[in-house]
Amino acid sequence: MKPPSPSAPSEGIHTLSDAIQQLADIMAALRHPETGCPWDIKQTSHSIAHYTLEEAYEVVDAIERGDDADLCDELGDLLLQVVFHAQMAKERGAFTFTDVARSISTKMIRRHPHVFDDTSAIQTAEQQTTSWEAIKAEERRAKAKDAISLLDGVASALPALMRAQKLQKRAAEAGFDWPDPSGAKAKLLEELEEMHEVQTTSHDKTALAEEAGDLLFSAVNYVRKLGLRAEDCLRDANAKFERRFKHMEDTAKDAGHRFDGLDLETQEELWQLAKTQGKLPKSAD
Repeated sequence: MKPPSPSAPSEGIHTLSDAIQQLADIMAALRHPETGCPWDIKQTSHSIAHYTLEEAYEVVDAIERGDDADLCDELGDLLLQVVFHAQMAKERGAFTFTDVARSISTKMIRRHPHVFDDTSAIQTAEQQTTSWEAIKAEERRAKAKDAISLLDGVASALPALMRAQKLQKRAAEAGFDWPDPSGAKAKLLEELEEMHEVQTTSHDKTALAEEAGDLLFSAVNYVRKLGLRAEDCLRDANAKFERRFKHMEDTAKDAGHRFDGLDLETQEELWQLAKTQGKLPKSAD
């Protein structure tokens, strides 16, 4: 039996509930085993997991570019992923999109007693952060009977820097942490020396890779102790490097050169100019 065709957006879609229901109906139609889309029908949560991750990053990219029109579009793509996963879960009898919405609503009410409970005395963002972490810790304790480790629940699919910081934060909540940034800084310098020693005394790439991992992990820990997010810091550094490198290329082009045809000394001069957004005179060869 063919499912009813979802209405077009302009046909009676006036409320949030109408729009959400239409999207759910569209996904159900795409997944219909007899009349749906062959590609959508063959997918599983595992097969589209990487698309979910990509869509989340594209949302972040739109935010960082300040493009509201693109942000609206990318948020729609991300929402589609949520509905897609929920539809497949419904088909296997696990849960529905309604369950997903109900679950997050319950969680948000529980984690914001200062908004939904008149007895809460939270008044500042700092107090809310403390309360939020305490509530999350209590939730984890409630699940502890099913957990093997305090680190359970830190998703393995997270970007490595982000996951490192979350693992460190979880360990710190158990008391396993430096009392201040100086300890983390000393450990970072120690790991740098150990990596240098392996690099200069051995050709063992496996040992060098292990030391490199320790160095990066320690760098994340130092950044964390300074109250920063390593993932955000590196994203900003990537963007800054990209901006400066393109500036070097443009400056070289303005002077009649190809950047990759310049010697290292001239490239370094262009780098220093890029750091101050300076321009190389056309007469300078």
